[in-house]
Amino acid sequence: MSKQTLELLTETFRIHSLPPGRAVPSCVFESPIFFIGKTFDELSIVCPESIEVDSLESEGGWGALEVLGPLGFSLTGILSNISGVLAAQNISIFAISTFDTDYILVKQVTMSRAISALRKQGYTVLTEHS
Repeated sequence: MSKQTLELLTETFRIHSLPPGRAVPSCVFESPIFFIGKTFDELSIVCPESIEVDSLESEGGWGALEVLGPLGFSLTGILSNISGVLAAQNISIFAISTFDTDYILVKQVTMSRAISALRKQGYTVLTEHS
C-alpha cells in the first residue's frame, strides 16, 4: 500500500468531555471545524481552542494532521500504520474518522517530531512551510 499524504491544519484544538445528556453548545456549530462523539457514557467535542465550551474536563494544545482523501472503505491499515509510526516515537494521538478521511490529533509540543517521524517513514506531510 502506498503512503498517504497528510496535511497539517492551522487550527489548535481542545478536546472536551461533557455529560451524555448535555446539549451541544451552539457556539460549537458556528465553528468552521468540529467533531462530536456521543456514547451512553459521555459527550466528546473537539473544536478550535478559540471556541469556549463549559465542559467537565478539557485538554488543549492539540494540532491536527488530516489524511488527504477521500479514502475508500476498502482501504485497510491507514490509521494503524500512521499511529504505529507515532507510537514508536512515544507520541500520543487522538484519532478521529469521518466518512471521507481520518484526522490524527497530536499535542502541539510533539508535532514537529511527529511530522519528522512520518516523513522518515515515507509519508508526505504538507505544512504551510513546505
